[in-house]
Amino acid sequence: MAGVLLVTTTMVTVASSARAASFAQNVPVPKPAPKGRDNAQPSGGPSITGATQAPPNPVIPDPRRNVPTSIFQTFDANQKAQAAKVSAYLSSLSTLVGNFVQVGPDGSKTQGDFYIQKPGKVRFEYDPPSPIDIVADGSSVVVRDRKLATQDVYPLSQTPLRFLLSDRIDLMKDTNVVNVTADDLFISVTIEEKQALVGTSRLLLMIGAKDGQLKQWTVTDPQGYDTTIAVYNLDAGKKLDPSMFKIDFTNYGPAPG
Repeated sequence: MAGVLLVTTTMVTVASSARAASFAQNVPVPKPAPKGRDNAQPSGGPSITGATQAPPNPVIPDPRRNVPTSIFQTFDANQKAQAAKVSAYLSSLSTLVGNFVQVGPDGSKTQGDFYIQKPGKVRFEYDPPSPIDIVADGSSVVVRDRKLATQDVYPLSQTPLRFLLSDRIDLMKDTNVVNVTADDLFISVTIEEKQALVGTSRLLLMIGAKDGQLKQWTVTDPQGYDTTIAVYNLDAGKKLDPSMFKIDFTNYGPAPG
C-alpha cells in the first residue's frame, strides 16, 4: 500500500489511490509551496485567521539513516524527559487547525489545510490541482478523490495518525519508541510499528525545541518510502464543526472489498 498522510498513515500507512498517482504519498506525512496562505477558506470548514507565516522548509530525513530497532533499546533520563515533554504537549491538544506542506516519496510537493479534533478526527484538504481529501471520523480513515468521486477506506487503528489523534498519550508506555533526540531546533521521537501482514513502518515526530509546538512528521512505509508533512499557522483554540469529519459512504460508495 502506498502511503498518503497523516497523518498521515496512516501513520500503518494510508495510501492514496492509484488513480491519483501523481499525488500518492504517505499521509496524515513535504517541500514548501511558493505561495502564501493567508486566511485560507477550506471547503466546508472555518477560515484560518491570523495566518501570517510563510510555508516552512520541511526537514527531509536522510534516507540512509539507521534507527536502532532493538527491543532492548534503553533511554537515558534526558531522552525520557524529552519524550515526556512531547507526550504532554500532544495530550494537551483538543483541537488543532493550520496549514501544511507535504513532500512525497517522489519529491512531489503539495499543500493545504488541516483540522484535528481529538480523539480520532482529522481532515486534510489539499489545494488544487490535487483532488484529494483525507478524513478520519474516529474509527475509519478515507482517502477521497473529489474529481472522481471515489474514496479508499482504512481502519484508523492501522494508521500512524492515531498517535497524533489520541486523547491522551504517553509515548514511552503506549508506543514502541526506538529513538529520541534533541537539539537547538527540534525534539524528535521515532516510533516503530511491526505488523505481520504489512511490515514495519515508522513515524518520526518533530516538536519545536523553543516553542514546544508540532512542526512536522515523517511516515516511513514498509517499503522504506518517506512522506513528510510540515505544519504552520497553528491554532489550538478553533472551535470546529463536527460535520467536517463525517465520512459520506452514500456519495462515495462502500468500503472496498
